[in-house]
Amino acid sequence: MKRQILFVTYQNEDMEDGLSYAVDLAKAMDEGITILLVNRKKIIEKFSDVMAAVAFAEAGEHETAREILAERDESDSRRKLGLLMERCQESSVDVDVQAVTKDAVSAVNDFLKQKSGVDMVLLSPSITSNGEVTARELQKLVRTASRPIVTMARNVYAT
Repeated sequence: MKRQILFVTYQNEDMEDGLSYAVDLAKAMDEGITILLVNRKKIIEKFSDVMAAVAFAEAGEHETAREILAERDESDSRRKLGLLMERCQESSVDVDVQAVTKDAVSAVNDFLKQKSGVDMVLLSPSITSNGEVTARELQKLVRTASRPIVTMARNVYAT
């Protein structure tokens, strides 16, 4: 079994942030990549979708209500996921994708308990830069993961 790098990113945000680094690192280490997509939908978006679905359900359009709740995430995520997979395959890197609906730290811990072939965990800039993962949670993850945890930051350009 080929060793893996676990690349963790949010599904509903810029999934490509940090992917080029992960792909280059996987190529250099002759490893594959598992992309762990953490589904974190913004509360306003959830509320908007639910309210639209409720309006259609009240009008007797139950199928349309179901489609509204499923369609938005699926179409955008499928397109982005296809681009991610394509980019990895163009670079000759084996790629696997796992999607979860948990917080990032719990998702990583659960994944590492199930899979022993992970050499390193890369946390994308979307995971680390928005304050969702606190320093305390990150320290706990470093202690419990028994693998290197690499945090990534977005490039800042001076103007």
